[in-house]
Amino acid sequence: MARFYEQLAAALAEDQPFTLALISGVKGSSPQRIGAKALFFQDGRIVGTLGGGCLEAEVHARAKRALKTGEASTFEMLLDHDFGWDDGLICGGSVSGLILPRAAEAAELWRQLAAVTEPVRWGVRKDFSVALADATLQPFDASTSAGWLYQETVSPPSAFWIAGSGHVAQAVAPLALQLNFAVTVFDDRPELASHNFFPPETQLRVGGWHELLKVPLPEPPAFGLIVTRGHQHDALVLTEWIQRPFVFLGMIGSRRKARMIREQFLKQNIATAEQFDRIACPVGLDIHAQSTPEIAVSVLAQFIQKRAELGAK
Repeated sequence: MARFYEQLAAALAEDQPFTLALISGVKGSSPQRIGAKALFFQDGRIVGTLGGGCLEAEVHARAKRALKTGEASTFEMLLDHDFGWDDGLICGGSVSGLILPRAAEAAELWRQLAAVTEPVRWGVRKDFSVALADATLQPFDASTSAGWLYQETVSPPSAFWIAGSGHVAQAVAPLALQLNFAVTVFDDRPELASHNFFPPETQLRVGGWHELLKVPLPEPPAFGLIVTRGHQHDALVLTEWIQRPFVFLGMIGSRRKARMIREQFLKQNIATAEQFDRIACPVGLDIHAQSTPEIAVSVLAQFIQKRAELGAK
């Protein structure tokens, strides 16, 4: 699944009329967060989501009407018992948002956002026009930001480095790409670190480990996952990567493995206790994963969680 702005750019290429709707405000409990977006097409297709249920159904109906009239509008919905009982959506909070049937007029901006290499801030003015915004206005507050109904900053995908190209890496990489990470796989085995096993968007770095570990880390935020073919290679990679400013670094293995490597690193002055405490080993949320796809889900769930925590700071 492509990033939303890539999907938006693809919609422009289809030359099919659509309405862009987004959530600009949330109070209390709701099925989606500020910034959730969806494209509503004349034929009933929906790309993206505002949370589903009666909320999305109501916005969908308004978006279809807006396609006919060309008139943008705001909306505010209270997700209470009266509104959502039939559809099972009684979150109790409220959401506000925008319906933009003329969003395609900002085609160049959407294409720019689909290919960002550095943070870009955009917004919707009070006349419903879409434009680049002042990057200094963070975080956005509609009550104090004169002239704007909504703003957000779009950043390039976070770097996700994977040491190892075996079955776990092969399951993690395509899922990470769908989740808006820029994936680079490192290994000394060209027969595995190959696009025969990884999506074309994956960057592959193949060579001796001592050379691979000299590759400079990209600008933060960067995430790392160590899943090589064995304990010794994991420890070798960790020797270098534990010194790098990853915002989150995980390593596959048992608690016993983590304890053994920790003792070795402390004894040999490779890393401090504080440095090692920042390493997640075993990596992944505890969902009792057994199969390789389940392990990939547990690993990516933890990375999504850490990325969200970073964005909330």
